[in-house]
Amino acid sequence: MLQILGVLAFIVALLLSIMFHEFGHYITAKRFGMKVTEFFLGFGRKLWSFQRGETEFGIKAIPAGGYCRVVGMSSREELPPEDESRAFYKASVLQRLITMGAGSFFHFLFGFILLFTLAFGIGTVASTPIIDKVAPCFAAVNSSCDSATDPTPAKLIGLQHGDRFIAINGVPVTNWDKDILVVQHSPGKSVEITVLRNGEEMSFTVTPSPEKVNGKIVGKLGIQVAIESALKRNSFSASTTFASTNFREIFGSSIHSLATLPGKIPALIKQTLGGAPRDPQGLVGVVGVAQATAQTASDNRLAWNERIGTFLLIVASLNIFVGIFNLLPLLPLDGGHMAVAIADGLRRTWARVRRRPEPRPIALESLMPLTVVVFVLFVALTLLLLAADIFNPVHFNL
Repeated sequence: MLQILGVLAFIVALLLSIMFHEFGHYITAKRFGMKVTEFFLGFGRKLWSFQRGETEFGIKAIPAGGYCRVVGMSSREELPPEDESRAFYKASVLQRLITMGAGSFFHFLFGFILLFTLAFGIGTVASTPIIDKVAPCFAAVNSSCDSATDPTPAKLIGLQHGDRFIAINGVPVTNWDKDILVVQHSPGKSVEITVLRNGEEMSFTVTPSPEKVNGKIVGKLGIQVAIESALKRNSFSASTTFASTNFREIFGSSIHSLATLPGKIPALIKQTLGGAPRDPQGLVGVVGVAQATAQTASDNRLAWNERIGTFLLIVASLNIFVGIFNLLPLLPLDGGHMAVAIADGLRRTWARVRRRPEPRPIALESLMPLTVVVFVLFVALTLLLLAADIFNPVHFNL
């Protein structure tokens, strides 16, 4: 029952995300005087709708997205004379960029609001400066190193379970999440640390090991610190800082995931067809994310506020990723329409420089072969992820 509730909650959150995305297009298009004739969630047969002004709002049978129809998306679209001046392609390049980029902006805004809500309304766990585990090697905290692996810096200098960090480079540790950044920003450089062990202060010189995390090189000691057992609500200011920091981290990791996506497809094919264990850090589809929310909802190890907090984090991460994905300069994505708008602007500028008549806007129909290829690739990847999530689901360590 709890798993079903988790899936239903995810579906509602997904529909809200789609609605916010399309609302971004709608409100900016209307602001710039464009005519919007339809605003629908879903595709296929119309289930319900109502008319408000010149726009029809409603729901369609297939809940696989949504759309906001702005007239004149293509310069070849036949329009009645009264609508020609309100066509999308007639707008300025900046207006077209804002209108198409607003969908992703609202994804980002929704993600930020969810992160803020997590910190302000639910609470977050706080890390302590007390060592819980020392990894013998970077392969795994609980495993033993062999001759082929190097010990972690923490293991080399003899840090132990229960050691409390009290100073880093002579500066007292007062906020672990901030103070540890000194170590993370010092890969391959010596750092002076002082710990308290059984009431005795002990000082060490350690060189954090350079490790690549989300495309960046950071310093790692090879430790896990203890965290406070209860969630703690944050102030408005602290919640804003939490949302901003985590937004940047998720944004950066999402870009890294997109950049490495092509290289992960062969592994996904092997995992889907060969039954190899799925990588939780690998590609996951919508069904896989829904499975994660179901797993979170039914995890008896978590209190209700922890389940809700994890759910908000999952949905926020999904929105940020989708917002970035939609900005890829490929039709039929929003980023593809933005690329066409930029190309139109460059062509207009070049024509003015050469004192020639303004060229006609690029017709989307002329780019249809490329659009079809991109669409087919997206569908193929979606079906592959669907098969992987159903037949070889990811087991998340939530």
